[in-house]
Amino acid sequence: MLMDLFNHWVVITLMMSGLYIVIAQGNLIKKIVGLAVFQTSVFIFYISMAKVEGGTAPILADGISQYSNPLPHVLILTAIVVGIATTALGLSLVVRIKEAYGSIEEEEIQQQDNQQQKKAALAESNLEKKA
Repeated sequence: MLMDLFNHWVVITLMMSGLYIVIAQGNLIKKIVGLAVFQTSVFIFYISMAKVEGGTAPILADGISQYSNPLPHVLILTAIVVGIATTALGLSLVVRIKEAYGSIEEEEIQQQDNQQQKKAALAESNLEKKA
């Protein structure tokens, strides 16, 4: 019974691993990798659900009565392309963040932002006092 649902177990394992990486890690690149793992689990799940036992390609031929729908596979190919583009965009944003903050750790970036906000608020209050 467990082996009948092997794809489901793989999907659950990958999905939970990806989700854990996104939640537990403070490194932005690790978060992007976690999202990619999560996304891969969704692809595997969708393709597993689209599989038809004994189905063939939808080409009319004699003696074939059961066909497999190609649409889910085509949609997953499109999703893979979008996923790669999204991952590339995320990595390019991490490069820009590294240039701006000198770090890709979430906590360090948050600390630097908080310090900048405090300095801006202090400068604003000094301007109000002078006026």
